[in-house]
Amino acid sequence: MAAARGEDALSDPDAPGEARPATPGGPAAAPRRRLGEDVRRAQIIRATILVVAEGGFDGASANAIAARAGVSKGLLWRYFADKHDLMRQAVIGTVEALRDAIAAELDLTAPVPDVIRAAIRRAAALSGTHREELRAVNQIIHSLRTADGSPAFDLGDYEGTYLAQETLFRRGQEEGSLRPFDTRVMAVTYQGAIDAMLAYVDSHPQVDVGAYADALADVLLAGMAR
Repeated sequence: MAAARGEDALSDPDAPGEARPATPGGPAAAPRRRLGEDVRRAQIIRATILVVAEGGFDGASANAIAARAGVSKGLLWRYFADKHDLMRQAVIGTVEALRDAIAAELDLTAPVPDVIRAAIRRAAALSGTHREELRAVNQIIHSLRTADGSPAFDLGDYEGTYLAQETLFRRGQEEGSLRPFDTRVMAVTYQGAIDAMLAYVDSHPQVDVGAYADALADVLLAGMAR
């Protein structure tokens, strides 16, 4: 632990230690503070996403990520087991942050069809506000492999998303704004449509994203709303 702390201090401008030298004629600077674990992890994840977005998955070396995060390469492995774990956690953390950003702007007390339409619009807007994150996540998902060469991500990683969507759909059925249907089938269909929308508008920059989102909401709600 002492060695890890020493490495953190050398690589972290906010690490604890002795007071920084005073400027000539000035008072001694206050001791530096060490970043908390969650803040440090988030910093490294952000650096990972930026490096992948700028140079591609294959160009995202540990050295490049460490340099972008402003830490030593060795410090990466204090917070992540290995590069595979770092890449996987970068996807999970970024997707959760984007999901939270969408939810924060929704009025979840509104009728469920209104919540669904607003959520689709907000998801579509990510193509403009968080393009780098979306592209990096997409690259990692399609490139990261396990030791046996199989994809590191599969539909099982959507389970939390599906469950949250099912909860919303069941609420709509209970309030009478949505018709009866299999909520798991609809959750898989809904998320697939969102993913396809984001991929399409990214590769077709001339598309009116807002119009696409409204049209998609019309199609999905035609199969859900009463």
